[in-house]
Amino acid sequence: MTDRRYDRLVTPALIWIQVTFGAFHVFGKYVVSNMDPMAVAGLRVLGATPLLLLLAWKVDRIIPQGREWLSLALLGFLGVFANQLLFINGLKFTTATNVGILMPSIPVFTCAIAALFRVERIRPAQMLGVALAVIGALVMLNPFRFTLGNDTTFGNLLIVGNCLAYAGYLVLQRPVLRRLPPLTVVAYAFLFGGLGVLAVSGRHVLAIEPARMPALVWVGIAYSVIFQTTINYALTVWVMKRSTPSVVSSFNSLQPLVAAILAAIFLGETFGWREAAGFVLIVGGLLFVTRQREAAPAAPAASIR
Repeated sequence: MTDRRYDRLVTPALIWIQVTFGAFHVFGKYVVSNMDPMAVAGLRVLGATPLLLLLAWKVDRIIPQGREWLSLALLGFLGVFANQLLFINGLKFTTATNVGILMPSIPVFTCAIAALFRVERIRPAQMLGVALAVIGALVMLNPFRFTLGNDTTFGNLLIVGNCLAYAGYLVLQRPVLRRLPPLTVVAYAFLFGGLGVLAVSGRHVLAIEPARMPALVWVGIAYSVIFQTTINYALTVWVMKRSTPSVVSSFNSLQPLVAAILAAIFLGETFGWREAAGFVLIVGGLLFVTRQREAAPAAPAASIR
């Protein structure tokens, strides 16, 4: 199968990533309400890092050299250490509604960082597609439900930090992918970031009392390790090599749509006019962004060495 034929799998892969990420939001709050968020983060990297390293060695058989370690350490800090710790703690200290409303900021942050570092040339028409997708997500989520107060401010700030860290991770991995294979990039980023996560979460992991945890919590942890972390991080870096940060991040707007569909199926909630309008805007925006990318020239290569 040629690279061009692989490119046809980019959109299905992006949809899969957001569907499985969005599904975790449905029961993620339950997991962190029964287990210390720091312990959850530690278990994620303990499970996913060896799997990614093994997969990278089986496929690529490459060990990074020289200054590549610095690039991978930066990616590990942004995409693993900061991203995961900020998200899992933010989920505990704010509401699930606030998390959903703040997450569509990722495409906006990504486009700004990509333009700042000249990793991608953001055209006005492309920005319009991103805006449509973000507006569609906010229509579905109803931003007027966003709550401010002493009990949610800290969590809200953590989620905003999470969005910034993940946007930076998406953008700055692009130049590294011009030099290293995708699985090697994500595996060694996890090695660096995972060591940082374990340094601050190790005692929380050791404090877990497995027998006292509900079975559903362990199902959530297994789901997070296999799908949300190992598979999705590997797929994201594979897609990034064949796409751009703005396209990859714009698909984050699918998460509220996924949550709405799952809530309608499993919780009996209705899929009304707001959800329908959001669906049209999100799909229209993503189609616009994708087509603009196909017609756009590549930006000059940047370096984070």
